[in-house]
Parts: sequence; structure tokens; C-alpha cells
Amino acid sequence: MTKVFIDGSAGTTGLRIHERLADRRDIEVFTLTGDRRKDPEARREALNSADIAFLCLPDAAAIEAVSMIENDSTVVIDTSTAHRTADGWAYGFAELSCGHREALKTAKCIANPGCHASGFIAGVYPLVSAGIIPSDFPLTAYSLTGYSGGGKSLIAEYEDADRDIRHESHRIYGTTLTHKHLPEMKAVCGLEKAPLFSPILGDFYAGMATTVMLTGYTAKEIQECLAAHYAESKLVTVAPLGGDESIIYASTYAGRDSMRLIVCGHETQTTVTALFDNLGKGASGAAIQNMNISMGTDEELGLVL
Repeated sequence: MTKVFIDGSAGTTGLRIHERLADRRDIEVFTLTGDRRKDPEARREALNSADIAFLCLPDAAAIEAVSMIENDSTVVIDTSTAHRTADGWAYGFAELSCGHREALKTAKCIANPGCHASGFIAGVYPLVSAGIIPSDFPLTAYSLTGYSGGGKSLIAEYEDADRDIRHESHRIYGTTLTHKHLPEMKAVCGLEKAPLFSPILGDFYAGMATTVMLTGYTAKEIQECLAAHYAESKLVTVAPLGGDESIIYASTYAGRDSMRLIVCGHETQTTVTALFDNLGKGASGAAIQNMNISMGTDEELGLVL
């Protein structure tokens, strides 16, 4: 039986992973509780005894955890930002290409994508790799997310009965235009420069709608490229052009581990919106999918589609 350790099981990502794995009979999940969660020797022992270790930690703690692993058998799936553009780490988005999927089957170090980055990359990577848009295209994107992506402190802030009334409206943040997901957006898509990106926080728990705006391309050619790219995928699907999804609600896919791409527009202006759960395909769901691929089992096992 595969032994799975969740390092950082008390956070939102770790809790969702634990929840999704609760009914699995092919794995043994274990965590550290109480003071042992921060005990270096306890963590070292757990990390080295696991077949698969999920790191649901801040960047510095994730880097520390990797340094504690003293064997070449533990598969690490890091959900932090720390290793997403690092050499030697497989990027955990199997649907991007056969190369990405094959790398995940044998990798010992897997970097789980960021939530905003997942939505952006899902729409942009196929278009760049197919030569539809050039690598130097000045891309612009925005992303509307639920507050659960901010972790326990932000959840508490939004669910406080005495919260500031301003929480009822959307919050534009990342106004320095240096969001932590930008490096992976640029690197994974093979872009020459990072996109202009604006994240927006809404007064809802979970869900995400990441929209890329394109000028000079028809909605038809963009939709056809994306539909062909994801034709065999069950976890990432593409809506038909002109369907009934022209009005998009960011929380529609809350609770799911899949993603829907929706293309809207006309002959010269197009939007590509990735609709998913920031804790699903944007975090915990993607991590479990990557674990399944690494184990050689059904990659949808334990996921909610």
C-alpha cells in the first residue's frame, strides 16, 4: 500500500487533499498532529518514510522540507510557489502536452501549479505551442477568485460577523503587477515577457474565473485550437462556441476538480475564460491528479468532476 504524508495538513489545501483521499483504500494517509507538526525530526522521519509527500506549506517551509528528504524514492508534490520554475521539477499540469504527462509518471519532484496560473496557462499554452499567438504577444488577463485561496486568515477575515462592510464588494489586489504566479505563467507558456495580470477577490468561498483577452484573433480560431488540444481530456474541457455559457459565474465549478474553458468574442476580439475551483484544479484536485499519475492509477480517482 502506498504511504502518503501530508506536510501542512492543517491549511486549506492540505485539508482538501485529506478530504479527497479519505475513502481511498489503495493508500495509507498520515499526518503529524500537535507539536509534532513543527518538530524537524518528526517531519524528517515522516518525509523519508513516505512513498508520496504533499507539501502544503509556505515557500520557505517547502524548501526546508525538500532538504530533509534523504532518499531517492519519496515522490514530492509541492503545492507552494517555491519550485514551479525550478530545474529538475516536473510541472504538474498533465493536459498541457504528452511530454508533461510522461514527465509526471517518473518524476520524484512535482511542482503543483498555482491557481491563477492554472487558468491562464490552460488557455495560453496551447495557443503559443500551436503558433496561433507569438511568444512575444502582449497578453492581458484578470482573474476573479473566492477568498478560500487566501488560507485560514483570509477565510476568517471574510467570515467574521463584524467584518468591514467593504468585504461585500470585490477587492482588486496585486496592484504592483508583480503577482507571485507571473514567473510560472511566463516560463511554462514560453513567453518572452510576463503578462499584464490583475487578480480580483470576491465575496464567495470558492471558485475561479481566469480570463485572457486577445485582440486580432477570431473567437472561432481560438476555440477550435483549444478544443482540438483538449479533445481527449476529461478534466479540462472546452465549451462550444456560442453555447449557453456566455454569462459566466466564477463559483460555478466550486467543489469540482475539473476545468472548463469558455471562448467568447467575435472577428477581432476574443476572451478565453478558465472556469474552475481555486482549491480544486487550482490546488488540491490537481495535486491528487498528479499523485494518481505518479502511482500509475486512474488519474480521476478520488476527484469530483
